[in-house]
Amino acid sequence: MQVLEVRNVHDALIRGVDLLEAENFREQTRNGEVYRSKTPVTTVYEKPKERVLFWEERDANPFFHFMEGLWMLTGRNDLEFVKRYAKNMKNYSDDGETLWGAYGWRWRSYFGKDQLQIIINRLKKEPEDRRCVLQMWDANEDLNRDGKDVPCNTSIYFSEDCTGRLEMSVSNRSNDIIWGAYGANAVHMSMLQEYIAYAIGRPVGRYYQVSNNYHAYVDIFRKLLKKLNDKDALDFYSIKYPMVGNPYEKGKVTPYSMFNDTEINEWERDLDIFMEREPFKDCKFYDKFFTEVAAPMQDAFRLHKMGETEEAMIEIQNCAASDWRKACYEWLSRRM
Repeated sequence: MQVLEVRNVHDALIRGVDLLEAENFREQTRNGEVYRSKTPVTTVYEKPKERVLFWEERDANPFFHFMEGLWMLTGRNDLEFVKRYAKNMKNYSDDGETLWGAYGWRWRSYFGKDQLQIIINRLKKEPEDRRCVLQMWDANEDLNRDGKDVPCNTSIYFSEDCTGRLEMSVSNRSNDIIWGAYGANAVHMSMLQEYIAYAIGRPVGRYYQVSNNYHAYVDIFRKLLKKLNDKDALDFYSIKYPMVGNPYEKGKVTPYSMFNDTEINEWERDLDIFMEREPFKDCKFYDKFFTEVAAPMQDAFRLHKMGETEEAMIEIQNCAASDWRKACYEWLSRRM
């Protein structure tokens, strides 16, 4: 088992790329050839709320990552919402309308109960509870399923550390480090962790991502590695590249809380309203997270899709979250 202890996802990506470059074997999969780590890998995030990735070479879509995280917390599995931000999501749907492996759907309704609410209630009653297991894998339906999409993340454990912080351990059967582990997973899982922590009145602790099959697709990995090498990116193992700063560590950006002294039921009401909001429409929200962060991001992305990318770059300046604002602005500027 390899263990990568990192500050945040911005550090994790370069650590993961370096690990696979140094130690891997090639393997054929149903989706193409991959470089795979010789052992499972656990990534330990010390500051999981620092969830935004800034590597230009990776060119992650921050709008999609952010919106997908909120979509999961609603418990939905509809394709329509997420494909607005990433058209290729349709490639993972069996029926063109829903996503079978949608995590939020598994969390909140698939098993006939709202697992998140049960876990919140248990941790409120007994903070040391060791039975708070959030399940995503269904052996009855997933084990021999012939479909495009089954859950890669299979279960999540929540527990308090010795200082009273809520820690989270995510088990993953098959983790693509570029698009999954250090892309979407780091965002939507840390948003889940922040949600549970706020609901039970605890600060956010460490986030452990346990990747049983830790890999990257050969063609994508080579392209990313070349870009990083060309720019003299950071290599933690051999220090063969000069240091490239982490925007969080340098104080250029800070995470913006999803919860701002709002009752959890009011926040969830805001979330429901936001998910149905039309861009540029004024809505009354209890929590400023939706007014000052989510709505400007939604409006900026719509402007971009309308072909008005310069206007989108102006609109995103209204986003109060400095980390999301920076990532979105840079992503938009690369499309000019």
